[in-house]
Amino acid sequence: MISVHGLSVSYGAVRALDDVSFDAAPGKITAILGANGAGKTTLLRTISGLVTPKAGTITMGERTLVGMKTEDIARAGLGHVPEGRGVIAEFTVEENLRLGAMAANVDLKTGLAAQYEQFPVLGQRRNQHAATLSGGERQMLAMARALIAQPKVLLLDEPSLGLAPLVTQELMGTIKDLCASQNLTVVLVEQNAKSALRIAHDAVVLHLGTVAASATAAEVAADERLRQYYLGLVEQ
Repeated sequence: MISVHGLSVSYGAVRALDDVSFDAAPGKITAILGANGAGKTTLLRTISGLVTPKAGTITMGERTLVGMKTEDIARAGLGHVPEGRGVIAEFTVEENLRLGAMAANVDLKTGLAAQYEQFPVLGQRRNQHAATLSGGERQMLAMARALIAQPKVLLLDEPSLGLAPLVTQELMGTIKDLCASQNLTVVLVEQNAKSALRIAHDAVVLHLGTVAASATAAEVAADERLRQYYLGLVEQ
């Protein structure tokens, strides 16, 4: 569903991504892993059109994304949940969801009902301001706002950031269920490599803007060298 080939991105003299290539299979979760500064967020921002690459191609199905406007990429079926749970705190839960549906050709009533079924806590808090939600609930709202537009591909940037372990476990389970039930292609950037590898089908490890490894999630999880030197996962 998403194919990235030879992608290079620079910020001035700093090379953030260097000849990055990978494929995210349809209906599967592809985890993008690596230390801080590896280029993970830049990769997602480039896929969604927020950053212009110096070189390389990005395709979604048969559509070439490089050169398209961000809003056109979204309308083509790509959703992006950025790092930091970027909901509008002054708006209610339902107002945030309505914003997500505005640019999409979806029935609002049906879309809201689907998200409240998927995330029951949001239905219970539909008239509350987003500022009153817990961190986990805000992350659910950010995801629901992207999902209401019925994307084919969902980019998730550090969804577990700042969440308690039990909340993270629940959230990862939700992502896995969404992928299976909606045949959704998910590209998941995560600092919490252990949690991401538990639910992902494939994994790409970035190191200083380059691909250090690309394999199944099980193969990456079993590779002691990758676990220790690139992911910081050391058995206790």
